[in-house]
Amino acid sequence: MFASVPWWMYGVGFLLLLGPLVTVHELGHYLVGRWFGVKADVFSIGFGKELAGFTDRRGTRWKLSALPLGGYVQFAGDMNPASQPTAEWLALPEALRAQTFQAKPLWQRALIVAAGPATNVIIALVIFAGFALAFGRPMTPPVIEVFTADSVAHAAGLEVGDRIVAIDGEAIADFEDVSAYVLPFPGRVIEITYKRDGREGMAPVRIATHQMVDRFGNKAEIGLIGVGSNARRFEPVGLIGASAFAVKSSTELVELTITGLRQILTGERSVKELGGPVKMAKFSGEKLALGPLNFIEFVAFVSINLAFINLLPIPALDGGHLAFYAAEAVRRKPLGPRSQEWAFRTGIAFVLALMLFVTINDVASLFGS
Repeated sequence: MFASVPWWMYGVGFLLLLGPLVTVHELGHYLVGRWFGVKADVFSIGFGKELAGFTDRRGTRWKLSALPLGGYVQFAGDMNPASQPTAEWLALPEALRAQTFQAKPLWQRALIVAAGPATNVIIALVIFAGFALAFGRPMTPPVIEVFTADSVAHAAGLEVGDRIVAIDGEAIADFEDVSAYVLPFPGRVIEITYKRDGREGMAPVRIATHQMVDRFGNKAEIGLIGVGSNARRFEPVGLIGASAFAVKSSTELVELTITGLRQILTGERSVKELGGPVKMAKFSGEKLALGPLNFIEFVAFVSINLAFINLLPIPALDGGHLAFYAAEAVRRKPLGPRSQEWAFRTGIAFVLALMLFVTINDVASLFGS
């Protein structure tokens, strides 16, 4: 571990984070496409000018490009954003046309598109399951052992030894589960059901707002109720238990992401909390400085988020393609080429505008704005 983050570690961390995640995402598209007999013309890591590459015996150009902010697989025949047949495609010999993306039935095209985000989910599941197999599943009984000096839970009547059994009617099995109902919701009032001496009670608690600053100076507004436990242990698990832990951890990350986006859209949180490539490079360098286990855990977090973002129904993202395929399945025919073309142009404009906004946001945050 490093006491401070060397400048070069931000770049190394960013490349070690995004490079493999983009590669496995695109490999998901590529392998499922190959499985269904679709020829790939290009497999690119990065966008823009080619820096290095080679062409394999199947005619696929594998290349590394200058802008390391993503990647793509260009399948044969998929030459326009709407994946609509062109005059050139119609003029192809039947044998070649059968190897193109557009020639495949709807369900196969949908699986090819969904394979990228699905691969990112699998990577996160493997990482979380690997942690559980190597170190055990973390278990902490939801029993209050300590209060902070300004604990709002203590002020509401909770005592040391109370067992938290539910929050807002949702059962609590582990102390870590409390965080999901508290950290993202500063200022909210929650109903805590607790058990004391065999009897249940209920206490309304207003979550305190806390400005958290980590060792690297990153700030975040979180909720706290001022309770703690020192009884954390790691329980050995087999493959099934590790898999269950991986699914639970991944689901909680998705729920946390959805909660954060909803709060930003409704004004509960500042848009300054949105991050882009600059902030991702910063965090990846910091996690790498903390050691390999912290960095690998961060990889799982980002992998889940990449899958989630890619599945949003925004034209130009995988979720946009899947939305069009869903409409095609319902209508029994695709949307018109012109409407799809305009939708994809709008989607690309939105994504580029968002990237510009979050990059400006990132740079401003570096200077404390």
